[in-house]
Amino acid sequence: MSVSLAGQRVLVTAGASGIGLVITERLIEAGARCMVCDVDGAALEACASTVGGRDLAVRADVSDEAQVDALFAQIERRLGGLDILVNNAGISGPTLSLEELSLADWQRTIAVNLDGHFLCSRRAIPLLRAAGGGSIVNMSSIGGRLGYPKRAPYAAAKWGIVGLTKTMSIELGPDNIRVNVIHPGMVEGPRVERVMREKAETAGVSYEELHRRAVQRISLRRGVTADDIAALVVFLVGPGGRNISGQAIPVDGDQTSLG
Repeated sequence: MSVSLAGQRVLVTAGASGIGLVITERLIEAGARCMVCDVDGAALEACASTVGGRDLAVRADVSDEAQVDALFAQIERRLGGLDILVNNAGISGPTLSLEELSLADWQRTIAVNLDGHFLCSRRAIPLLRAAGGGSIVNMSSIGGRLGYPKRAPYAAAKWGIVGLTKTMSIELGPDNIRVNVIHPGMVEGPRVERVMREKAETAGVSYEELHRRAVQRISLRRGVTADDIAALVVFLVGPGGRNISGQAIPVDGDQTSLG
């Protein structure tokens, strides 16, 4: 089904690479005008032509309130408002047991993965309301619906995103603002491979063996792709998602556990 997002103004956080870039590309293909933010300057430079110029590819750390304020000032100048926010920014955090974690490790992971969603959403709400409504898609993780050994701060933040989403949906529904959360599963690619290699090292097994075990916990016996995630984003923010709000939707091939 073809989705038209012509005229829609979008911000994708961490939209210059990985899943965020694929989401950005699919939104643009559907006709949206996108601004991206990221902390990776090289990735921003590389995606500037995709979004239509350097002024739509902005460096910003979403865990920093002042940088988020500056980002939204840019949105108002460059886009003239906002219709869709995709809170995609996040970091994997450390691969350590709870007792091995430092407070700094915990706080940094929570700051990017949860505080960033809060800060960007808070600034987006007045713009979405002024537009007559809109859509927010928050990115959680399979770790936001299952326990995740040795990834406590990551899981805590991703579970927190679900509670934030449900609350925002109730608060913003009367303003015709829809808020949903996606739980990506094992998205094949460099980021998941890096995390799994770290876990394999701490577990004393090979990466290949850990990957095999992970696939065995998925009913479809395969990982997912960034395109799978982007397709759901485009649907949720488009006309087909007009009555979908407050939902936490897995795209994970039916993953049953995390080891």
